[in-house]
Amino acid sequence: MSDEKPPQLVDYFVVAGLAEASRALEEEQQPRPARPGEPITDVAVIIRSQGEEVPQGFTCIETTTSGHPVDLNAGLLNNPQMFLCYKRGRDKPPLIELGVHYEGKDRPKPGYQILDTTPYSRSANLASGSPGHQRTFLTFRRAAEPPGHHTLGVTDICLVMPSKGESTPHTFCRVDKNLNTSMWGPALFLCYKIAVAKGNTLVYEAGLLSRYPEQDSESFPLPESVPVFCLPMGATIESWPAGTKYPLPVFSTFVLTGASGDKVYGAAIQFHEAFPRERLSEAQALRLGLLSVVDRRPVPGRSLHTRKSICVLSHWPFFDVFRKFLMFIYRYSISGPHVLPLETHISHFMHNVPFPSPQRPRILVQMSPYDSLLLCRPVSSPLPLSGASFLTLLQNLGPDNAVALLVAVLTEQKLLIHSLRPDVLTSVGEALVAMIFPLRWQCPYIPLCPLALADVLCAPVPFIVGIHSSYFDLYEPPRDVIFVDLDTNTIFQSEERKLLSPRALPRRPCKVLLASLHSLSQQLDELLSAPGEEEPPELVLSDAEAAGARRAQLELEARAAFLRFMACALRGYRSFLRPIAPAPAPAGRDAGSLFALQGFLRSRERAYQRFYGQLLRTQLFTQFIEDCSFASDREPCLEFFDTCVDKVQVDLEKPEDTPLMELDDPRGGEHTVFITPPEQPAGPDGAEPPARYRYDGFPTLCPELLEPPRDPLVAQLCQARSSAPSSPAPRRTKQEMKVAQRVAQKSSAVPELWARCLLGHCYGLWFLYLPTHVRAAPAKLRALQLAYDVLRKMEQHKVVLPDEVCYRILMQLCGQYGEPVLSVRVLLEMKRAGIVPNTVTYGYYNKAVLESKWPAGTQGGRLRWAKLRNVVLGAAQFRQPLRQRERRSAAGDPPGDQPPPAPRPPLQRQTTWAGRSLRDPAPAPRLVKSGSLSFPRGEGGTRMGLGEPPLLPVTPPLPPSRPRGPPGSADGSLSDIATDESGGDEGPAGGPGGGPGGVTPRRGLAAKLQQLLSPGKRPPPRPTEPPREPGARRGSEQRDGDPPSRRSPAETLLRPRERPESTASESSVSLGSELDLSDASGGSTGAPKSTEPSSDGTAGTEPPALEVLLSSCSRCPGCAGLVFDEELMAGWTSDDSNLNTSCPFCCRSFVPFLSIEIRDFRRPPSPPGAGPVPPSPEGPVLSDRRRCLELDETPELCNGCADTPPPGRWERVAFAYLSPLVLRKELESLVENEGGELLARPELVDSHPIIFWNLVWYFQRLALPSNLPLLLLGSQHAPRDPQPPEPSRVRVRLLWDVLSPDPESCPPLYVLWRIHSNLPPRLHPWGPPPAPFSLTFLEALLSHVGLNEVHKAIGLFLETLAAPGAPRTLHRSIYRELLFLTLAALGREHTDIAAFDRRYRSALGKLGGALGRDELRRRRAQPPSAKASDCRRTFGAPPEC
Repeated sequence: MSDEKPPQLVDYFVVAGLAEASRALEEEQQPRPARPGEPITDVAVIIRSQGEEVPQGFTCIETTTSGHPVDLNAGLLNNPQMFLCYKRGRDKPPLIELGVHYEGKDRPKPGYQILDTTPYSRSANLASGSPGHQRTFLTFRRAAEPPGHHTLGVTDICLVMPSKGESTPHTFCRVDKNLNTSMWGPALFLCYKIAVAKGNTLVYEAGLLSRYPEQDSESFPLPESVPVFCLPMGATIESWPAGTKYPLPVFSTFVLTGASGDKVYGAAIQFHEAFPRERLSEAQALRLGLLSVVDRRPVPGRSLHTRKSICVLSHWPFFDVFRKFLMFIYRYSISGPHVLPLETHISHFMHNVPFPSPQRPRILVQMSPYDSLLLCRPVSSPLPLSGASFLTLLQNLGPDNAVALLVAVLTEQKLLIHSLRPDVLTSVGEALVAMIFPLRWQCPYIPLCPLALADVLCAPVPFIVGIHSSYFDLYEPPRDVIFVDLDTNTIFQSEERKLLSPRALPRRPCKVLLASLHSLSQQLDELLSAPGEEEPPELVLSDAEAAGARRAQLELEARAAFLRFMACALRGYRSFLRPIAPAPAPAGRDAGSLFALQGFLRSRERAYQRFYGQLLRTQLFTQFIEDCSFASDREPCLEFFDTCVDKVQVDLEKPEDTPLMELDDPRGGEHTVFITPPEQPAGPDGAEPPARYRYDGFPTLCPELLEPPRDPLVAQLCQARSSAPSSPAPRRTKQEMKVAQRVAQKSSAVPELWARCLLGHCYGLWFLYLPTHVRAAPAKLRALQLAYDVLRKMEQHKVVLPDEVCYRILMQLCGQYGEPVLSVRVLLEMKRAGIVPNTVTYGYYNKAVLESKWPAGTQGGRLRWAKLRNVVLGAAQFRQPLRQRERRSAAGDPPGDQPPPAPRPPLQRQTTWAGRSLRDPAPAPRLVKSGSLSFPRGEGGTRMGLGEPPLLPVTPPLPPSRPRGPPGSADGSLSDIATDESGGDEGPAGGPGGGPGGVTPRRGLAAKLQQLLSPGKRPPPRPTEPPREPGARRGSEQRDGDPPSRRSPAETLLRPRERPESTASESSVSLGSELDLSDASGGSTGAPKSTEPSSDGTAGTEPPALEVLLSSCSRCPGCAGLVFDEELMAGWTSDDSNLNTSCPFCCRSFVPFLSIEIRDFRRPPSPPGAGPVPPSPEGPVLSDRRRCLELDETPELCNGCADTPPPGRWERVAFAYLSPLVLRKELESLVENEGGELLARPELVDSHPIIFWNLVWYFQRLALPSNLPLLLLGSQHAPRDPQPPEPSRVRVRLLWDVLSPDPESCPPLYVLWRIHSNLPPRLHPWGPPPAPFSLTFLEALLSHVGLNEVHKAIGLFLETLAAPGAPRTLHRSIYRELLFLTLAALGREHTDIAAFDRRYRSALGKLGGALGRDELRRRRAQPPSAKASDCRRTFGAPPEC
């Protein structure tokens, strides 16, 4: 595992202010005319026609902004000539808002005063000239007392006439009520500006005063520009009147963007502290008004102050937490004295407060006995982390302006956001770049721009910049910029830069967006304007929490509204992506070569072509196409956006019912880590130490007082588990996990879908293991081709994959091992399967194709060599008859005496592993052995190759067209079929060969059973033939001169003591899958089948070093019934954390187990006191015909294995049997935390046995190659072996029935059949069979089953169970007993399990009326559920019993 550090909460603590090297800002710039130094404190209305003059100290407004004469009631007939006047000063609190009041129509606003009289006590009604008009008055609101030096106030007032072409000046607020209420005259509106009116101020560029830590981090060095962002309007020296109140600290946030696009968030507070006069020069004192201009004497009653800032930098936008921490530090610095220095609290917060993790999502930090803060883990969201606040955007701009800004951002305009509140700028700026997700803003982005960096406003590129509104009091803004005033809710556009109208956006999505934003804005207003009543403290706290939760919900809905619009606007974009199929050209990364721009544009409606045309030309869209086409760190976000695109419906005029965003909020967890305050040092004799730390201003940090981390264990407990350096391709994204979970929930209710869902996850497990398998394979290309063949088989059998991980892993491996052509084939396979690759898969595909080395463009050399080879071989074919004729002529033989030569087969390409061509004639028909694991190929029962899921039902076997046997056989076949060397008079059903190749149509099994059960028709017993040599081949040759037998296997199986040669292997019954999985019993390692030794221990091969027996059959703890594999699968749930299954008999939930038996044939020295050695597993289960014939004639052989030594050591273990859903989740966690290399080391067996054994079970079940069994040779289950680990040294066998049955229980019927046949059992000897379970009883059951009278078989079984001497309880159901007995007696090739299930259900319906369904269920006579039957049909049954 890699030693990655946990996320750090705070990276740096910075103190910024006026440094020695700070330069003045106002001297180097070209400022605008001097701004007013005092705010407006009073307004008045005078009537000049009544002789009123402008009061002393007031200024009268006589013209509009463009110089037109102004009269407040110019439209009235009498025209009393009323004018507006204002007064500046600091003798009283300034005005902070102006308004217009219509008497009788408007309610007076709280806090407002109505200007109802003039200074000369006349009525100030602006409509006083006409008695019939609406009475109109001016209103104002004053700031609270006592006023501070930095109090916001009205600094300027003007009047505008829209009819004269005048508009609201920049940064001014407009009162949207006409001052002229008459029908005559132009409309007149009042505008005012709010700002901080302060004079006697010097502005300098902020510098770094102190920092912690002093050394830069390797991953993130401290940027040099941090101080200017802490004080964006500069470090000031200000002269205040005596007695001026200190302003409250101002909180601000900013964002720094690195070269790689990652963001660093800053949180700062600005405050003032005293500044010594001794540090000022005479020129500075004159500018600050501290010296008189004439005689340079000190001006009394003035105080000097400077502005400082403290700041924290972090990669996480925990702005509320940082604000509380910084305010605590500030209050600590201005209070005192204290026992602990300030540096102790700073270092304590940075070192000992861990980042919240999933295990500890809440961190409660107690900074002092009265100050605490709660740090919660960020909400898990597929969207990028951001400090955006969409509610702040709506609150300050409104829905219409928010949509207008969306158009501006999408078309890459120059946006300048300004406000007097610096903390609002960052929230709104982050919201602007977040609303266009999945697009990313590629141009300059500074949400809080300091004055020192204001030159960026003149850049010739698009930008989003936020700045303090006081910037416009100092400098003239550029003309080609769109101004967004957050204080006045206005957007100012210049003539040079006009925005597209929102009507250019797609109509229906834009309409839904506006409706959603208006609804959210209304809800936000109701939330903010809720009346506050006096309530108990506990209710106030609960209401605050409820309001916070409601605000978070509204924030989520606002973000989802913008996300829906973007999904509708870009809907269908994936179909226009161009995959790199041929060898990439040098311009392979160009957007035109990666995306069909014109095709996408033509797919949109003509009314919106202008908008889409501008969008496609932006850097936003170009980068988006590159992110979609190549692997990047944004793949999870883009994959989430694709799912949103699939959810939305463009034609709807309201949002969909299904939410687009489903967030996992971990803050409700109960796991909370409590961080205590720093410990105080103990004084002498345990007394409290003296408080000796007091500060006149914020100090410079002293390195000696900064403490090291106090409690590193807390951080270790809370840190997230570090991820091993592994490839990200095998990992599913969070969205893929959610989709897979939803699909599993839906599939669990449908039997067919549930089985295919489990099968898809099983293949996902193997593809997760595939990188390890390919890494260990000697031939990488062959292993990749094998995986591709598995994908094709999965597509042919319509395996439902829950995600695209299988394709993605193979594409990544193709790129890793330089096989781009195979990667293209995988993409085409995805398209044939109807799967559109998501962003993650598409990125890895293009990366593999682009970065891999392609083969030569022309293969002329290879083709020419192939042509030359064909010509030479063709010439040799033509010359062959001539050579034969020359030989006959040389021998002197007349040409007519010799028979014509046999025709040579045509030239064919070798295609099979055994070396035969597909056109080779099939060998002579062979007798199919009863009870064999395998069955030959037929039309309906195709033998699936490596990696093919067993999905086809079983049909009666037909003569194979391409017979395949064990890898060690001479003909290279895969089926265990013995060859009839005497000519083969019997067909597959035991009848005489009457057709081509000796194939005879089978008679009905019921008719044969009826004939065989008739008295006098049973053949007499035959003498036993002495055993032959082990090496001799045994077929269906005749014995003792008897004519060929014409009896069917059913005839001989009903008389087990009379075993002719045609049925000599009925003792080797193996209750197996509906498909032949016998080749999976050997350790599957991906090696060619023709080179693997035989897995059934035939003569001439060495026994395996280890043999492993696996069984999933589990006993229910409630009813003691045995639950078999398909029933366990059917009882699993869709929850990927639930290990339980349900019992089909008592419906109890329990955890199933995998039973494992490990047999070591290397015979190490047995330790003293070792247990008994179990019998050899070699025998009838794996059914070699020669062994079975020897077993029939030599009863002294131990279980049919005379040449196999008994194992020297054996061990039995059991581990939980996991659902593929649970196992996949655990395997992904293992690979992520410990790396994929662990899957190739023997430590996997010992450290993670549950995952290991479940993987072995599923891989063997589906016959998928793996090297996992070989890991046993290096684990604690087997001593170290000096020999190299070969695939043949470990053999794995899967069992259907229980591995270790209860010795006191009654043997099952198929075991009793073996006992009556004088055959030893597979595992250990059973006790004597019960008296009612005689051979006659078993034959009667088989007779009823064969005659399609299953209901009689069930009734006979129930009657026999009620007889004296019968076992009281059965651990297996009646269905299971009859099925296993039928398979054991008739053989797998003569039994169709699906047909047996249908007959059994039909028979149970007949018995249900007589006995009752409840009674049948109580006596365990019910068949498996439809879900269990489909799981068995999909996976196939384990090959052995």
